[in-house]
Amino acid sequence: MSAGIIWIIVGIFLILTELLATSVIAVFIGIGAITTGILLQLGVITSQSAQYLVFGGVSLATLLLARKHLQNWFVGFTSDTASSPQIFQKSLGDRVEVQSTFVHGRGRVVLNGVQWDASSEDPLEKGDVAWVIKNDGITLIVSRNQPAK
Repeated sequence: MSAGIIWIIVGIFLILTELLATSVIAVFIGIGAITTGILLQLGVITSQSAQYLVFGGVSLATLLLARKHLQNWFVGFTSDTASSPQIFQKSLGDRVEVQSTFVHGRGRVVLNGVQWDASSEDPLEKGDVAWVIKNDGITLIVSRNQPAK
């Protein structure tokens, strides 16, 4: 197996590791390795020192130039703290289905297909309908009565 193919395989492996470790760094090292492998296969570079220079240069350049733009592709959308309260405000008044019977005012509900921890002053049974009246961090505060909009 030629050195160029090894560089390409290592590069692909590094890019695939981003699926498990979302640091968004391995992908740029992988791009550097793939670029080095392709240039080596095409005969553009031949010496070992040129391989390391191309690998390091391309990895560093892509990391510095593109990391911020590509980070959302690998770790998903995250909002800054200033916009978080606005996002959670959107779910106020939404209808939820009780997933588990509330015990001591605590249970689970489903909002938009996602299960949430919830609390309520109302007795709620599995299958009941409730309404989001407040958000307390990652816990929804729900009520049997629909809030006025």
